[in-house]
Amino acid sequence: MKITFPHMGSLAVPLKTIFEELGQEVVVPPSITKKTVTLGVRHSPEFACFPLKVNIGNFIEALENGADTIIMAGGVGPCRFGYYAEVQREILTDLGYNFELIVLEPPQGSLWGLLANIKRLGNHRSWSEIWEVINIAWKQVLALDVLHEMSLKIRPYEKKKGATTVLYERAQKLIVKARTHEDITWSLDKGKELLNSVDKKTLDRPPLKIGIVGEIYMVLEPYANLDIEKTLGEMGVEVDRSIYLGHWIKEHLFPKAFRSREGEEIKKVAQGYLNHFVGGHGLESVGRTILYSRDNFDGVVHILPFTCTPEIVAQSILPEVSKDYKIPLISFSLDEHSGKAGFVTRLEAFLDLLSQKKYNQELKGAV
Repeated sequence: MKITFPHMGSLAVPLKTIFEELGQEVVVPPSITKKTVTLGVRHSPEFACFPLKVNIGNFIEALENGADTIIMAGGVGPCRFGYYAEVQREILTDLGYNFELIVLEPPQGSLWGLLANIKRLGNHRSWSEIWEVINIAWKQVLALDVLHEMSLKIRPYEKKKGATTVLYERAQKLIVKARTHEDITWSLDKGKELLNSVDKKTLDRPPLKIGIVGEIYMVLEPYANLDIEKTLGEMGVEVDRSIYLGHWIKEHLFPKAFRSREGEEIKKVAQGYLNHFVGGHGLESVGRTILYSRDNFDGVVHILPFTCTPEIVAQSILPEVSKDYKIPLISFSLDEHSGKAGFVTRLEAFLDLLSQKKYNQELKGAV
C-alpha cells in the first residue's frame, strides 16, 4: 500500500507521520505548482470549486509517482466538499488510474468512527500504538500552528524582507523531522528561538492589523490564496488567521466536551445576520468578522473559492456587518484564473484606505 493525500497548508506533515509510523509507505504529492493546477483544471468540471481542481492535480502527480491508495476526507451539509471524493474517484478512474480511494467520513462528534478507519490503515497495530502515533501527529499540528502564528506577528517588523519566511521554513523542517514528544518539544523551542532571532526594526506607529476569514482550504493553502499572509506581512501588516488546522481538528473531530467555547461564541455573535449552518465556513466568516471588529482590528480580508456557495452566502452578508461594526472589508473570489499582480494592487489600495482611516482617527484622538 502506497498512500497519498491532498495538500492543504501543513496537513501533509501529520498525515505523513501517522501513516509512516504505522508502517505504511507514503507518497506525498509534489508541492503545488502551476503544473498541478493545469492538470487539475484540465480534468475537472469547469465550475467545480478551485480546491477540487487542485486536489485532482495533487492526486494525478502522486499516482504518477507510484501511489496506489488515496486518503480523502468526506463531508456533510450544503458544502459540495461532501461530493469531492466520489467526483475525484470517477475522474481518476476515467483517466485509467488503478487505485483505491479510502474516504474518512467526519465522525460527527465521535472520535471512534475516525479511529475505526485509521485502524484499517494501521498495519494490524494495537489501539495503544495507533493512539500514540495520533498523539505525536497532534503535537506536530499544534507546534506548527504556534510557529505559524509567531511568524505572522514578527514579519511586519523584519528589517530584511523575507528574513522571517526563511527562518520560519527552517523551524517547520525541525517539526517535520521530530517523531517523539521530546523531539517535538525541543524542535518547537528551537523554532521559537529562530523566529525570535529575526532582526527587527522599530516602527513609528503600530502596524495595521488585519484578520483573514473565509473557506478553510483557501485560508490554509498559500498557493491557493496567492500567499496573502506573506504578502501582507512584507507590506508591514500584522495578520491574524481565523482558522488553523489544530482548531479545525478540535472543533470537528474531538468530542464536544473537549472543544473550546470559541465555536459557540462565533455562532452567538453571528445571530441577527446568519443564525444557521450554511455549510463550509460561511457562518464562521460572519462571526469572526464581528469578533475582529470588537478586538479593534483595522480591517478584514475575506477569501473564497469562486462559486463556493457557503462563502457566497457570507459574502452577501459581510457588507452589512462591515457597515454596522465599522470595520473595512475586502473580498477575494479566487480560482485558477486569478493573477498575483491585480491581487496585490487591490490589497495595496485597501491598505492605503485603512492607513488613512487610522491616521484620521489618531488625529481626532489627539485633538
